[in-house]
Amino acid sequence: MIKAIVAVDKKWGIGKNNDLLFHLPEDMKFFRATTLNKVVVMGSNTLLSFPGGNPLKNRTNIVLWPGGEKREDCTIVGSLDELKNALKEYDNEEIFVIGGAMFYRTMLPYCESVLVTKVDADGEAQVFFENLDEKQNWSMTACSDSVKSGDYEIKFTTYTNSAPVDFFK
Repeated sequence: MIKAIVAVDKKWGIGKNNDLLFHLPEDMKFFRATTLNKVVVMGSNTLLSFPGGNPLKNRTNIVLWPGGEKREDCTIVGSLDELKNALKEYDNEEIFVIGGAMFYRTMLPYCESVLVTKVDADGEAQVFFENLDEKQNWSMTACSDSVKSGDYEIKFTTYTNSAPVDFFK
């Protein structure tokens, strides 16, 4: 089951200068708890944005990186077909797409749901997530009360895809 997890600003912005828009301790706790001991898949820029370019601890990290060198600490795949083959051994587990923008766009049709942390602010983003409120087949199915995180008000929401495409076909 493929899901995505993302934090967005009011305009569905997700990043600037290959970094997150906001420092959100509550969202980081949520992300960590949700993805711990799960499979996380990402593009190469997301991996490179982590401290030291190192994968996330206590997770299976799979990175779509055409031309990327193989590494011991994570699985590097060069194409969507290679990604499909790598994910087949985990297809009964929760798989989380964690970025970046191009990779989210590529994988969104295959996602059953997206966990969206909505930040009540404009982060002056350079890259954006698809506005799920405007996408066919997507609807918000859960929304938390507002939570204070650092200097921001955030809400944890879940969007569900009524017609996900089977990535493994």
